[in-house]
Amino acid sequence: MDSKSTVVVTGFGPFRQHLVNSSWEAVKELSKRGLGKTIDLRIMELPVVYQKAKEQVLKIWTTLQPLLTVHVGLASSAKAIIILEQCGKNKGYKEMDACGFHPEGGCCMLDGPEKIESTINMKTLWKNISVEGIDIIFSRDAGRYICDYTYYVSLYYGNGRAAFIHVPPLSKSVTADSLGKALQTIILEMLKQCGEERE
Repeated sequence: MDSKSTVVVTGFGPFRQHLVNSSWEAVKELSKRGLGKTIDLRIMELPVVYQKAKEQVLKIWTTLQPLLTVHVGLASSAKAIIILEQCGKNKGYKEMDACGFHPEGGCCMLDGPEKIESTINMKTLWKNISVEGIDIIFSRDAGRYICDYTYYVSLYYGNGRAAFIHVPPLSKSVTADSLGKALQTIILEMLKQCGEERE
């Protein structure tokens, strides 16, 4: 009998004008749904602060040693679109976080590669899924803010076993429940790819 695989899914807390961050609301809805009997799903809210997010991500990989960590973030410009991010970038972080800081030298890891790709093939994923009422696209640029930063750090510590999903703000047509359901569909499909690797 295989022990349960741990999957960690994170959302972000409030920032700027976003007093409710749709990413965390969606992750809370996902946790009600779960990812099936074989997966031990852990959820965590990350602060929109570079250093604290980095520390928490390191802690996820060192203490929980998950099969996969999925970070969910808010793309405030997106309407009813979910964006699957393929890679994290190391440099170019000029924007201040909620505490008024940005990373030293504008980079995630001083000795890290320019970019790190997820082991999850987002293009394959994108072809294989559809979610009612929400368009899904894939991207190779997560935006050089806390989202991209967190993703890169997680890919670095997790040897590529991380994924990033950008979700739109909540609206009449995009509810936390619908986003939670979409996350469940997407992450279960990601886990199929992880399963193919394990066999």
